[in-house]
Amino acid sequence: MKTYSAKPSDIEKKWWVIDAKDLVLGRLASQSALLLRGKHKAMFTPHMDCGDYVIIINAKHVHLSGNKAEPKKGKFYYRHTGFPGGIKETTAGKILDGKYPERVLQMAIKRMLSRNKMGRVQMSNLYVYPEENHPHIAQKPEVFDFANKNIKNKK
Repeated sequence: MKTYSAKPSDIEKKWWVIDAKDLVLGRLASQSALLLRGKHKAMFTPHMDCGDYVIIINAKHVHLSGNKAEPKKGKFYYRHTGFPGGIKETTAGKILDGKYPERVLQMAIKRMLSRNKMGRVQMSNLYVYPEENHPHIAQKPEVFDFANKNIKNKK
């Protein structure tokens, strides 16, 4: 018995659109990472980009469970300025209320993918928009109804 390995000519990519309104952040991120990686397909090959394109709309309305949106008890994101003592922190709630609320979802998905060239290619197949409108109508994306897969997916 031989192990199947997909060739670039065998790979067919689909376009999915997911409405993130009132969906739980971590569950949505893990399912999106699975679609981007291609692990939902029977022909999955780890060294090939066989994942699909994912469009996420209404990212600003994603739900954070527990106290993650709270300022003192919440989920913190850290960055460093490069100077001594230059560590900066912000909460997920501040980012969702800020100018670029889609970054919370992008960071969650990015941290679930590989940290190599393949992960960067798969991340380029992700499109996140804070509101409902998106410019990918011509690709005819199919609706991925993530909210009805499990009762816990919705807040």
